[in-house]
Amino acid sequence: MDEARLESVESGLVPASDGWFVVNVRDAAWLVNEAFGARCTFDADAPAVRGREDLEPRRFPEIGIRLAVIEPGRPSTMYHAETSQEDFLVLSGECLALVEGEKRRLQAWDLLHCPAGTEHGFVGAGEEPCVLLMVGSRTGERGVVYPVSELARSHGAGVETETDSPAEAYAPYPHWAPGRPGGWRELPWS
Repeated sequence: MDEARLESVESGLVPASDGWFVVNVRDAAWLVNEAFGARCTFDADAPAVRGREDLEPRRFPEIGIRLAVIEPGRPSTMYHAETSQEDFLVLSGECLALVEGEKRRLQAWDLLHCPAGTEHGFVGAGEEPCVLLMVGSRTGERGVVYPVSELARSHGAGVETETDSPAEAYAPYPHWAPGRPGGWRELPWS
């Protein structure tokens, strides 16, 4: 297996070919959203390669991996359930995990495992940003549902009407765009 070629895009480096590679989080491509924080993408997701017509979006086919930086009091996503397994590890800071209608406070080194079909979402908590490692399966048939949850709505992470359309669930919010986390100069664990 050859080493993948890394290319520079607006917010960092993305793989521009198939193969193995090493990239530091400080150098990798990031996406930002004023409602949902920042995410390090690692693969060449479509928003990350915007403005580079010579690069096609390139997603890891079997697992998705993201690093999220969630500001206190802000959601990282809309409350949802997917048809694939997902796991979440808090690397730094704190967040509220909204899981199956319950609220759990997570702190550094807490892991949340969500089997397929588990309703979940996250909201930053504490005094500093929460850094969350997110890993999910991309195999099999993929689907998502955004159920109505009063708990999630009370934290700004819930839909008003159930939908299986990400476009509908996120319609009121800005799109993800290439960029770096604001005010996050150093990695919290460095």
